[in-house]
Amino acid sequence: MLGGAGADIASTVRNPCGKAGGTHGTEQSAANRGCGRRERLREQTDRKIMRAALEIVVSDGVGAVTIEEVARRSGVAKTTIYRRYRNADDLLHRIQVEAAGLPDFSDLDPSRDGLRAMLQRIQDCFDSELGLKAVGAVLTSDNDALTAIAEQVLAPAEQRFSAFVNRGIVTKAFRADVDLGFLFDTVLGSMLAYTALHDKATCAEPLSSSKMGANSTNGNADGAWAAHMAGLLWTVIAV
Repeated sequence: MLGGAGADIASTVRNPCGKAGGTHGTEQSAANRGCGRRERLREQTDRKIMRAALEIVVSDGVGAVTIEEVARRSGVAKTTIYRRYRNADDLLHRIQVEAAGLPDFSDLDPSRDGLRAMLQRIQDCFDSELGLKAVGAVLTSDNDALTAIAEQVLAPAEQRFSAFVNRGIVTKAFRADVDLGFLFDTVLGSMLAYTALHDKATCAEPLSSSKMGANSTNGNADGAWAAHMAGLLWTVIAV
């Protein structure tokens, strides 16, 4: 049986990222910081891989996704990618989109301005997590892996959208006969169509990782789509 310093050492070995305590607090805090840095670096690498894979899908199609091409576009070493994924198909099936940044609508009133703010948050979220062009590409693909990628963002967003509308129904601000699924599909379709029609400058240029993600579409910056869509929806759902 270990006791005293031996027990402390054993505890540190078993839980190198655990909480600091006792006389080894300083050393444990340093270990915690090191673990945190490694975790952040891994998340950054995963995001680079995801964005490179989606960039290839958008520009060249799903058949063009290879480990070699993902490595070239992401700047991540092939050996690093192969440590995570067996091949390109495994990569596509296991891509995890960071959904932690999905917008929260609980602070928004079920009003016309609240509706506009909600739509803007949805648009900003999709653009920052996947890029709106990538959302459109994966939704129109018959590849199950790509559909699963989109659902990682779409499903939670639809749930929060529905919760917002339901609050409006409860407070008598919105009509009770609203078809939530159809309404969300309409919002999504309008958002993607607006991007395709009003982002000609970006569409004329080759897509790169720097253009995917936050503010990747020129048509989103001024909030025009959210304002127009809110005005249209308000005439349909408001009591």
